[in-house]
Amino acid sequence: MKFMKLGSKPDSFQTDGDNVRYVATELETDMIVNIGDVKFYMHKFPLLSKCAHLQKLVATSKDENRGEIHIQDIPGGPAAFEICAKFCYGMTVTLNAYSVVAARCAAEYLEMYETIEKGNLIYKIDVFLNSSIFGSWKDSIIVLQTTKSLHPWCEKLKVVSHCLDSIASKASIDASKVDWSYTYNRKKLPSNKGNSSQWNGVRKPQTVPKDWWVEDLCELHIDLYKRVIATIKAKGRVPGDIIGESLNAYTSRRFPCLNKGMIWNNDFVKFKSLVETIVQLLPAEKGTVSCSFLLILLRVVILLDCEETERNELTRRISQQLPEATVTDLLIRAPAGEATIYDVDIVHNLVKEFATHSSRIDHIENEFEESQNPKFGPDGSKVLVAKLIEGYLAEIARDPNLSPSKFVNLAASIASFSRPSHDGLYHAIDMLTISSKYRKTVQSARERKRICRLMDCRKLSPEACTHAMQNKRLPLRVVLQVLFFEQVRATSYAGNSTTELPGSIRALHPGESHISSRSTTTNTEEDWDSVPTAEDFKALRGELATLRLGNDRSQNDAVKSAAA
Repeated sequence: MKFMKLGSKPDSFQTDGDNVRYVATELETDMIVNIGDVKFYMHKFPLLSKCAHLQKLVATSKDENRGEIHIQDIPGGPAAFEICAKFCYGMTVTLNAYSVVAARCAAEYLEMYETIEKGNLIYKIDVFLNSSIFGSWKDSIIVLQTTKSLHPWCEKLKVVSHCLDSIASKASIDASKVDWSYTYNRKKLPSNKGNSSQWNGVRKPQTVPKDWWVEDLCELHIDLYKRVIATIKAKGRVPGDIIGESLNAYTSRRFPCLNKGMIWNNDFVKFKSLVETIVQLLPAEKGTVSCSFLLILLRVVILLDCEETERNELTRRISQQLPEATVTDLLIRAPAGEATIYDVDIVHNLVKEFATHSSRIDHIENEFEESQNPKFGPDGSKVLVAKLIEGYLAEIARDPNLSPSKFVNLAASIASFSRPSHDGLYHAIDMLTISSKYRKTVQSARERKRICRLMDCRKLSPEACTHAMQNKRLPLRVVLQVLFFEQVRATSYAGNSTTELPGSIRALHPGESHISSRSTTTNTEEDWDSVPTAEDFKALRGELATLRLGNDRSQNDAVKSAAA
C-alpha cells in the first residue's frame, strides 16, 4: 500500500475524554473549533494561515473573546479535520489509501488552496493521488470504497471518476502486461500444477489469467461495482464472458445464499437491488454467462417479485441457452401456498420461448453453428432440450401432488422435437404411474390415453421395451403396441418380410380387428385403454416367450445362411 508522510514535528495533540482535543503547548489556545460533538482547542495563527474558510468563519464569529466557531458539515468529521489541523501545525501526518480521500475532501471544505499558501494540503494530496494512488490497482479500489461515505464531495472533486478510469484501464490491459499483485483464489493456476512450474530446473513466471481482476472487485458496494463494470464495458476491450464471470463471482461472494435460491427476510430490499443491477449488467452477447447462473437469477427475481422487465429478459436469455441447462437447474421451488413442490409453469414457459426462438433462427446461422459445434447437428439443440425435459418430467413425476395435466402439457411442448429415443419419456411416464396421486386421479381411459400418446413405442430401446411389456401400470393398448413394434424390429433384423403375429399383437396392425387375448369378441376402447389384468399379463408373457423363441431361431438361421 502506498503512503505519504507530511510534516516533521512531533504529534502533540492530546485528548480529554471522548469529546475534547487540544494541542499540548505552553502557548495558550485562542480558538475553539466545534466539529459535531467534539471541541478542538487550537491556535488561530497556524490554522488561519492555511485555511481560507476558517478565516471567514472567525471574521464573522459573534464570540470575539474566545473565537469559538461551529462546523457541522465538514466531510470526514472530526478525524479528517484533525489531519488538516496537524498539517497546519507541521506535525507528522501519514496518509494512505484509507485516509487520503477524507483528508482531501476536508481540505477542500477548509479551502486549503495554493493561493493561501504555497505547498498547501490540497496540492500535496493531489500529487499523491495522481502519482501513487491512481497508479496502484488495489489502492484505487480501496480509495473508491472510501468515497461512498463522502458523496457528493468525491464526485465534485472527480476522485470517483479517476478511480473508475484507473480500475477499468488496468482491468482492460492485456493479461501478459499485468505486473502488480491481485487476488485470485478460485482456480489453481496452470503454473502451479504438477511439474509445470519448472522448466529445465528454472521456475516459470506465473501465468496471469484473463479474469485476474474479478475477485478484487467483489469487495465493492453494488453501486460502485455497477459503475466499474459499466466503465470497463465502455472501454470495449474486455470480452463479454470475462464480464459474465465477474458478475457470477460478485453475486456468489456477496450473497452466497442466492445459489440456493434463498434470501433472508430482512434483506429483501438489498437483494432486489442486487439482482436488478446484475441483470442490467449482463453482457448482450449470448453465452457470456452460464445458463445455471441465469436460472439462479430467475429464481430470485420471481421470489422477490421484481419488475417484469427483469423476468422477461432472463426468460429470453435462458431460452436461448436452454440446451446447456441441467435438470437440477430447472428444479425451481413453487411459490409458497402451492401444492406442488416445483414450479412447472416456469419451465413450460422456457420451453415455449425456446421453441419460438428456434423457429426464428436463420438457416445460414444454423449451418454456421453446426459447423462450429458438432454437438449441435440438425436440430441438435432440440434433441438436447427434449432430453433435458424428459429428465425433468421424471423428477417432478415423483411429486404426489403433481397435476397430470401439467405433466402432459409440458411433455406435449417437446412433442415436435424429433429425437432418436423415447426412453427418457417412457421413464417419466413410468414414474408418474407409480405416484399414488396418479392412481387416484387418472381413472378415465381418456386421461390414460392422453398421457401414453406422448410416447412413440417405435423409439423405445430393447431394454425399455422389455420393461414396458411387463409393466402392469400401463394400459393394455400400450403394452400391445410395444409387443407389435418389438416383433417388427426383430423380424426386420432377421431379414424376414413377413411373419405370423399373435392375435393380440395383430390387433394393433393396420387393417386388423381388435382381438385381445382376453376375449374372442371385439374389444371396446375402454378395454384397450384399461390397465391389463393378471390374466392379460399371463397371456402376454406367453406370447413374449414365443416371440423371443422365434426371434432366436430366425437369428440362428440367418447366421447359418451367412456362414454357408
